[in-house]
Amino acid sequence: MPDFNEGQLAAIHHVDGPMLALAGPGSGKTTAMVYRIQYLIQEAKISSSRILVITFTRVSAREMEQRFLKLMKGSECHCTFGTFHSVFFSILKRAYGYQSGNILTEEEKYNLIRDILRKRNIEADDEEEIIGSVIREMGLMKGDMIDLQHFYSSCLGEEVFREVYREYERKVSEAGKLDFDDMMVYCYELLKARPDILAKLQKQYAYILVDEFQDINKIQYEITKLLAAPGNNLFIVGDDDQSIYGFRGARPEIMLNFKKDYPNAVETLLDVNYRCSRNITEGALRLIANNRIRFDKRIVSSRGYVEPIQVHHMKNIAQENEHVLDMIQKYRDEGVSLQDMAVIVRTNVQARPIVNKLMEYNIPFQVRDKVPCIYDHFTVRNIFDYIRLALGNRERGLFLRIMNKPNRYISRELLSEPYVDFEELKKAFGKKDWMADRIEQLAYEMEILAGLKPFAAVNFIRKAIGYDAYLEEYAKYRHMNVEDLLSVLDELRELARQYESYSDWFAGVEQYRKDLEEHTKMAGKNEQSGITVTTMHSAKGLEFDAVFLLEANEELTPYKKAVKPEELEEERRMFYVAMTRAKNHLHIYEVKEYYNKELPPSRFLDEVLVEEPL
Repeated sequence: MPDFNEGQLAAIHHVDGPMLALAGPGSGKTTAMVYRIQYLIQEAKISSSRILVITFTRVSAREMEQRFLKLMKGSECHCTFGTFHSVFFSILKRAYGYQSGNILTEEEKYNLIRDILRKRNIEADDEEEIIGSVIREMGLMKGDMIDLQHFYSSCLGEEVFREVYREYERKVSEAGKLDFDDMMVYCYELLKARPDILAKLQKQYAYILVDEFQDINKIQYEITKLLAAPGNNLFIVGDDDQSIYGFRGARPEIMLNFKKDYPNAVETLLDVNYRCSRNITEGALRLIANNRIRFDKRIVSSRGYVEPIQVHHMKNIAQENEHVLDMIQKYRDEGVSLQDMAVIVRTNVQARPIVNKLMEYNIPFQVRDKVPCIYDHFTVRNIFDYIRLALGNRERGLFLRIMNKPNRYISRELLSEPYVDFEELKKAFGKKDWMADRIEQLAYEMEILAGLKPFAAVNFIRKAIGYDAYLEEYAKYRHMNVEDLLSVLDELRELARQYESYSDWFAGVEQYRKDLEEHTKMAGKNEQSGITVTTMHSAKGLEFDAVFLLEANEELTPYKKAVKPEELEEERRMFYVAMTRAKNHLHIYEVKEYYNKELPPSRFLDEVLVEEPL
């Protein structure tokens, strides 16, 4: 048996009644959990078939089960390991006869929402983002157990959202299917309506262990409480300081209030960080201590000082990327493998520049999040449509996409032919000379655009033609932040700077798409295929020898949309999670200029209190 510390032993040896195990980063919680299950079976003589272990991902459920079976050395065991969704679905299978074919796939869900929105003429250039927001809000509503009449939608408005939601529910029901959120709702309703079924499950699962409890939502907790009663042999483990999935409905306050629901719950603290050096552990604790709503806990490192946390002040992203590559090479020369290094960013959009640089230098990498291809963004597609129009493409579809961006008051009814002729279009307006003038102005602008270099072309479309002004109106109408859209075009302009002609640029775009697709495929086949590029959200649960945390600037981290105190606290928790992925070397970067916009350093840097920033 490993040499367990006091907090781990308390978790392992607890048997009956509720227990809250607070587990800091790198504190060996999974090891403690599998030894606890062994203790329940071998020492407390609990039948393994009466033990239920719940996690949030299939990967962690499988890993825990494999570690447990290895520990038991082939002994016959019948514990149930699963995610919330798999456990709830198994209950529904027994009660209602559901099969896997009844589950609505994410692709089916996306297509269904898209069709509903289009039929209601809810169209937008950023359609993918709207659909994602609707799906997210429907999940939040179900997870928080909020009645439809009391749910406020920020993406569609209350009435439209309710209509879309009702139609979605009707279509899913008619198809005889259920989505992942329905699994929770149906399971809760079943257990409340059928005390006989609940009693059988309570008897079967007399001992319940829940991992990563800080990520639980309201309906998951309500079902867990029902299953755990009346014995309440409920063992929960997690870290409120690592609750970073608020956008998915995670409610850290549930963990914070656990002892109010279970006053007799025993509490233990897994307070030794076996992962991070003392420098990193102490810096992270200085940061997270600024959160007001949390368990007050003291975490100590099992290791000594290795290297101070290093903060780098960079002029811009280009300089930042060059420095990261220099440090990667330095650590490789010192014997650190690429697989033991990670670049962490707040949003997947921020990953684009460093991914481009890694591809340019042919450094193997894997991405844990889909890195959005900038050339797929609707604003960039519009820019390219203008350029193609200038180069002579007169396809009706292309012209329709940009003819009123900015608004020229051209009606699509006038465009009946597959190709657009500017002279014929002027004739169609008859005596409306002002409309003919607009068409002539557009033709003149296309002549100028045809002769420009890519960098100048982006500026010309944005300023002279007025595309930026159109985006300001669009963002206002869609309740979006126009800065998000303009920053995409700032990034595009910088990418365009390296090309001398449109043909070179288009060829470069195609090559970039191929390279990105190839790297994505390789990463999917081999998870040990180089340095990891990940967002803070996807970094959770991972560890690396060296971590490069990019763009620690206000508006990026904390993210500009985080304005409420609880939102800012979650942003700080994300930074804490990112910092504690590093075992020995932690480099934090801030840039003075982010795509031609000056951003102050993140407030989190002062809170980390690095003594000698570089």
